[in-house]
Amino acid sequence: MSILSSLNVSVSGMTAQRYRVNTITENIANAQTTRTPQGGPYRRKEVVLAAVANDRTFEQELLAQDRSVDTSTEVKVVGVSQDERAPVLKYDPGHPDANEEGYVEMPNINVMEEMVNLATASRSYEANITAFNASKRMFLSALEISKG
Repeated sequence: MSILSSLNVSVSGMTAQRYRVNTITENIANAQTTRTPQGGPYRRKEVVLAAVANDRTFEQELLAQDRSVDTSTEVKVVGVSQDERAPVLKYDPGHPDANEEGYVEMPNINVMEEMVNLATASRSYEANITAFNASKRMFLSALEISKG
């Protein structure tokens, strides 16, 4: 794995975690949303991540195989899944979306769980920044050595 490959891996991690943070904040913002354009309450979303091989040209891959270099693996967002759990029924007869019995369908979002996921995504983003900066320092040190 070259230094530039490690930078690409770190950037892919930062991109994926930023996408996760955006999705989690959307879940938190809509924790009380009872109306959506599709009808019914807001449905919680979750990002699906996958490890993918680094995009290399055929020649680069052959050189990597010839040198017995490990191929680097990046992370990418492959989709967003929607939580299919049933909405939570809350008794609130004065709510405009209450049914005849006085129950309102609320999103099945646990804000505490979302906050834990947010903290995890934030820490992972910071870890990727640290790895990126370490790789960058190594690259700059190598350039300083080559100056003589």
